[in-house]
Formats: sequence, C-alpha cells, structure tokens
Amino acid sequence: MGEGELIGALDARVKRREERRAFFGQALGAAALGGAMLTAGRAGAQTATPTPTPSPTATSTTPIFGTSDYLNFALNLEYLEANFYAFATTGAAIASTLQGGVVTAGVQGAATGGRAVSFTDPIVAQYAREIAADELAHVTFLRSSIGSLTVAQPAIDLSPAGAFTTAARAAGVVGASDTFDPYASDENFLLASFLFEDVGVTAYKSTTAVLSSTLREAAQGILATEAYHAAMIRGTLYRKGIETPSLNLIQKAQGISDLRDLYDGSVTENLTLGYAPDDDQGITPTTNAAGETVSNIVPLNSNGLAFSRTGDRVLNILYLNRAAVTSGGFFPAGVNGAIKTSATAT
Repeated sequence: MGEGELIGALDARVKRREERRAFFGQALGAAALGGAMLTAGRAGAQTATPTPTPSPTATSTTPIFGTSDYLNFALNLEYLEANFYAFATTGAAIASTLQGGVVTAGVQGAATGGRAVSFTDPIVAQYAREIAADELAHVTFLRSSIGSLTVAQPAIDLSPAGAFTTAARAAGVVGASDTFDPYASDENFLLASFLFEDVGVTAYKSTTAVLSSTLREAAQGILATEAYHAAMIRGTLYRKGIETPSLNLIQKAQGISDLRDLYDGSVTENLTLGYAPDDDQGITPTTNAAGETVSNIVPLNSNGLAFSRTGDRVLNILYLNRAAVTSGGFFPAGVNGAIKTSATAT
C-alpha cells in the first residue's frame, strides 16, 4: 500500500473513531439521564410512568479532520515558505510541477511578487540557500505522502507592497506610509524569515499531536527542521542586533512578535501542551536569577517547552486578521483544503 492509500485508510479510521466517540458520548449521556429519572421516580409516588418521548440526537458542529487534512494544512505553509526562499535565493518560484493538486480542494494559484536578494553577508546567503533546499524538500515529501488527496498551491502574495508591508507597518518595523521590502537587504530578509519560521514551529507542534498515523514521526522531523531554521534566523538577528544597534533589529523583531501575539488572540494557558495567552517571544535579551544577561534564541514557556498554535490561530497570523475569515494577507484567496478559516481572536 502506497503512502497516499495509507492516508486514505487512516482518514477513514480517524472518522470511524470519532463516530464511535460520538456514539458512546450519546450513550453515556442517555444512561446518566436514565439514572436521574430513576432516582426521581423512587423519590416520588409509585405511579404509572408514561412512555418517554425520545429526545432528538444532538448533531456535532465540530468538523472532523483526517490525516490528509492536517498534512494538507501543513503543505499550504510549506508552499508559502518554499516560494519565499526560492525567490530570495534564485529569483523564481518553485517548479510548476510542485504546484498542482486536487481540483475540488481549491483553486491553484501562483506565488507572485518575489525576487532575488542581493546578499552582502555570505553567512546569511548560505543560511538562505540551506533553508530554501529544506523547504523544497518538505513540499516534495508532503505531496508524495498525501498522494491523490494533495491540494494545489494557493495564490500567495510575496510582494513588498502587499502582505509584507501590511505586517511591517502594523508591527512598527516601518512607518505608516513606508514600504517594507524583504528582498532589499540581508536584514530585511531575516526579519521576513522571522515572521514565518516561528509560526511554522508552533503550527507543526500542534499538528503532530493530533496525527494518528505512521507519518507522525515524519511530521515531527519537519517540526525539528523548522525549529532549527527558526533558531538560525533568531540567532543571526540577535547577533547582528547586538553588533550594530543602529539597525534596531532586536526592537523590530520584538514588534513582529507582538503583532503575531495580537493577531492570534488569547487562549487558555496549558503549560504542558504549550498553549498560552502570550505564545510569542521576540529576541530581546533577559536576565537570569544571578542578574546576568541571557539571550532569548529559543522561545519557551516556564516549563521550558515550545509553544503551540492551532491551525485557525496560525491562519490569523498569515491572513493578518484577528477575525474569523477565509482569506487575506499572504493568502489573498485563502489556503486550500479543509482547514482554512481563522479564529475569532478574543
């Protein structure tokens, strides 16, 4: 059985499992109701009990997502990152052979507006080329694994005057009437990468927890890769920010971090799973118990655990919107697949 067929079988298994859970939940609810009625009957007079009218079965409004839905959601994020790094390093989008998918699962779109970065720092250029190759490998792997259920690449806005500038203005990276060009310098490229990479880590951390297949370990491998990428970007921004304070890179990264935290709203804190009202951190240094300066390359909660975001909260950031919407920001026509609506970010 190929991986695409395996995912189909696993999707069916996940849905059967959810149906069984719903059935047993209803059965337990009925049993509890019956017990309450029995107790009430014993306390009252011993009179004839009329035949009860059956209550209508409640219908769950919570969508049931399968393995392919979660992997396709991840694929949308990989389309975004792979195209951004491809443009930055080669001046072109990823190959057209990696953009097609299921016709019924969304309209295929193009990644537009990107161009090559004229890197001046050879280390940043090497990092960019390494990440570009990794993200391309993720797209290829996920498409192969999902098989016949693969969604097409959605329309992606990577233009300086579009989503990047909207985000940069809101984060205070540029002025209210200025344009943020992520391809204009090494530093701008790093800030744009910072916007994406931390989000990818939190998205994969949440997604791997709900996968129930042999592909869970593979998804965890991508999670680890994205975390390495995020650390490279955060570490480089921190070093450059310390070496050249006039660039204000630490302050700008903090502004992006605050914006992501604003867009995804507040959730109930769970220190074990990594959910928190404040689930984002910039690279601003802190102090330890001894009063020594400590960098903040790895954003963690008080248990030393990385943060998580559910898919809808991830979309709040990528759509650049705190409301429940299906498109916007870097995905002007929305992402493709079942998981496509952002949250109401309270």
